[in-house]
Amino acid sequence: MKKSHLVFLLVLTLSFFVSRGASSPNDLDTSEDFLSCLQSKTNSVTSVSQLVFTPLNSSFQSIWQARVNNLRFIKPSTPKPSVIVTPVNDTQIQTALFCTKKHGYEIRIRSGGHDFEGVSYSAVVPFVMLDLINMKSIDVDVENMTAWVQAGALLGELYYSISQKTNTLYFPAGVCPTVGVGGYMGGGGYGNLVRKYGTAADNVVDVRFMDVNGNILDRKSMGEDLFWALRGGGASSFGIVLAWKLGLVPVPEIVTVFRVTKTLEENGTDIFYKYQYVAPSMDRDLIIRVQIFSEFIGNTTNKTIRMFFEGVYLGKTDTFLQLLDKNFPELNVRRENCEEMSMVQSSLVLADQGFTSSTPTEAIANQSAIKKLWNYKAKLDYVRTPIPKSELIKIWRKMFENDGSELLMVYAFGGKMEEYSDTATPYPHRAGVLYQLFKTVRFNDQTSDTTPASLRRLAWLQGFDTFLEPYVSKNPREAYLNYLDLDLGVGSETYEEASIWGERYWKKENFKKLIRIKAQVDPQNFFRHPQSIPVFN
Repeated sequence: MKKSHLVFLLVLTLSFFVSRGASSPNDLDTSEDFLSCLQSKTNSVTSVSQLVFTPLNSSFQSIWQARVNNLRFIKPSTPKPSVIVTPVNDTQIQTALFCTKKHGYEIRIRSGGHDFEGVSYSAVVPFVMLDLINMKSIDVDVENMTAWVQAGALLGELYYSISQKTNTLYFPAGVCPTVGVGGYMGGGGYGNLVRKYGTAADNVVDVRFMDVNGNILDRKSMGEDLFWALRGGGASSFGIVLAWKLGLVPVPEIVTVFRVTKTLEENGTDIFYKYQYVAPSMDRDLIIRVQIFSEFIGNTTNKTIRMFFEGVYLGKTDTFLQLLDKNFPELNVRRENCEEMSMVQSSLVLADQGFTSSTPTEAIANQSAIKKLWNYKAKLDYVRTPIPKSELIKIWRKMFENDGSELLMVYAFGGKMEEYSDTATPYPHRAGVLYQLFKTVRFNDQTSDTTPASLRRLAWLQGFDTFLEPYVSKNPREAYLNYLDLDLGVGSETYEEASIWGERYWKKENFKKLIRIKAQVDPQNFFRHPQSIPVFN
């Protein structure tokens, strides 16, 4: 071996040794073996040095931190990877997988930034973080209405790529442009087209996938059971998604975006009460979401609730206003509250990043142009029965007990979602769901999530979550995998233990099927995290 190779291996070995806090010769031997394994299967030192990072690399912290969108986890106490590997092709992923398995490390797969509990970039055991940031090619086929998208691409990059080829096709995915494609489809995925076209996973037509043995499979070679599991069952429980083949959907050249605010003093309670009935049942070309938060009235000590109604209609303003006048006149939307634009412009405007319709569309694919706004703890529910006005008033009062750091985000379902059975994909929150209720408290004004103010907010959120139990779905009380919540439980020694959280994400029938599939494709439970699909003896 060349002297330069030996020096490089020594530096990597020492870096890895320090990062693990190794305290015995066996630890050092293992890290040497791991790094030697990587090098032995890579053709050049230069390529490895550009793709592998340990805590002794000057860029390690910045590379890790750039992948953390929830600022709550950017603190010294967050356990970090032993090694970050940033492959550029499938062969390098196979190498990383082989060496990680061979030398007894766990693996975490990163494809974006919206990991609510940090399980893809943090663990209390020595682990390799497989960061797919370099694997983000997007191939849009307008004629066949499909797109192959590598797992490291972000939704904003996907939207922009589609818009460069056509303004009459789109993909029904999420609102935030920095969400990674790889994990998003694996959890189901909802967005502004969910009432028209269902979830993102419903519109996946094929996948390139690496199993625990390094085999690369597609839909045909893996079989329909595994393909079913990957689209909503948490793909990282089963292996590594390399790319998704997506079915694109037709959209009009011009859509209408609207925004209007209401407070309690502007009849907000009555308006939201009716929203629960009409928003899930109106024309599926329309989706209305509501952001709800408490605020002080002027310079007084009195509080009110502000409701921020916004959404997109797949058509022009005239038709949209006629639709609302007929079904929801109480919202009092006027032409000045509306703006016509293309579908990709609507994704810009509704991304809560301060973009407008005049912002160049390439901004949606520019990570540096998108602010990290996330510093939060979140929980999610599904509402299947309208909440009475008297109970809404109690909810507002409960919100007044917090310090204004809370936000409720309400997304209407119905439409296309009513046509799917709960078992069509692992994502079961379908027919009968009126809306999704996202609850969060934010720590943007705090130095950490452990300050006295932050702890009070966390306690309020937990109490608020308990308070809402009578008003949300039951048996099970449903939750959404992509909004991972470790408060639901992490035990998986027995089915009874795992079902406490597993049936909330997937319901019983789907959860049991996912467990059966997991046992077939990853019987040793190599791909795991605190709420991954379990394997039982």
